[in-house]
Amino acid sequence: MVRIIDRRFDSKNKSAVNRQRFLRRFRKQIRRAVGEAIAGRSIRDLDHGEKISIPARDLNEPQFDHGRGGIWEKVFAGNDQFKAGDSIARRPPSDGGGGSGGGQASNEGEGEDDFAFQLSREEFLDVFFEDLALPNLVRTQLARITDFKSQRAGFSTDGSPSNINIVRSMRSALGRRLALGSPFSSRLRDLQAELEEKTATLGEDHDEVRALREEIARVRAKIEAIPFIDSFDLRYNNRIVVPKPITQAVMFCLMDVSGSMDEQKKATAKRFFMLLYLFLTRNYEHIDVVFIRHHTKAREVDEEDFFHSRESGGTVVSSALTMMRDIIHERYAGGGWNIYGAQASDGDNWDNDSPVCRELLGEHILPWCRHFAYIEITPGEPQNLWREYEKLLPAHPNFAMQNIEDPSQIYPVFRELFRKTVV
Repeated sequence: MVRIIDRRFDSKNKSAVNRQRFLRRFRKQIRRAVGEAIAGRSIRDLDHGEKISIPARDLNEPQFDHGRGGIWEKVFAGNDQFKAGDSIARRPPSDGGGGSGGGQASNEGEGEDDFAFQLSREEFLDVFFEDLALPNLVRTQLARITDFKSQRAGFSTDGSPSNINIVRSMRSALGRRLALGSPFSSRLRDLQAELEEKTATLGEDHDEVRALREEIARVRAKIEAIPFIDSFDLRYNNRIVVPKPITQAVMFCLMDVSGSMDEQKKATAKRFFMLLYLFLTRNYEHIDVVFIRHHTKAREVDEEDFFHSRESGGTVVSSALTMMRDIIHERYAGGGWNIYGAQASDGDNWDNDSPVCRELLGEHILPWCRHFAYIEITPGEPQNLWREYEKLLPAHPNFAMQNIEDPSQIYPVFRELFRKTVV
């Protein structure tokens, strides 16, 4: 008999660690269950957890057991059907089974229910968003855009007076004085020892004693002539410029709220941007989101007004693109921002305005953007704005277009527009 006893202290974090291990181990089954769960969920309910089930057969684990050898007998409690010597028919695996239902009732068979557990909001969104990212994220290296900062890098022998390092300079001067004065100091000690000996034997007024004193004076003068500090001794704090990562990104959300956008189209656009906003705020800590609503006039609004304001009017799409262009130049043209944009409209624009939109987008916005996505919400044929935007596709790989006919297509379109690209 083998007994394994877990004698670890029951800390408050042990269950969390075990849960993360479970989620990693059964990631494939959980992803499949989440995919089935979101099929019947509206985007408004995306930011919640989910109760999912995993088939019990997928949870089977290998285990150790003692092999049975030889001849053995076993008595089952309550056995009123068989006795020693009876032959027991082997039941095929397809017979019996229970738990899932869907067939005729039976008085035979046994089974095991699926394993059900609750995914938290964070765990559910981790699974849902794990294969999504802003387009070209790897190729453009969003978190590694080159910027520079100054940092200390040792010392140099030249520089501005404001960068003089006093301690290093004095240490260099002391070493130089010791190096240059060492022969004279040795000579001085020898002369002083000889002077003491001559003075004791010859007296103070002897010519040799006076000559030794003159020699000692000359040696001391040479030592004192060594400069206390020289320009050669000066040391300056050295600073170099090194690259540093920038994680700044800005996402422009443009939505058409004109009269041709009925409530159903507006609701579809709102759901798309709600999903986009949730995705961005979850994945990027340093990101600005600019909301622009437009009909005949464009207006920058906050999140609340963007999703819930009931303002409406005619359709001049170029007003929104003009505002986006101006905001880019005013706030985000310094080179330290990665700019992304997404536009939702039914494509029903004033005819004379659509070419202006194509020019604005192609010449003034796309050159600044890492990626720009346009979704047209219409069940029929593409509108004039779509036909104008199509002309931009060959020359602008950072531009993408998709059509949404009904809310059920929001998830696939969003995944297609913002799928990870492998370099």
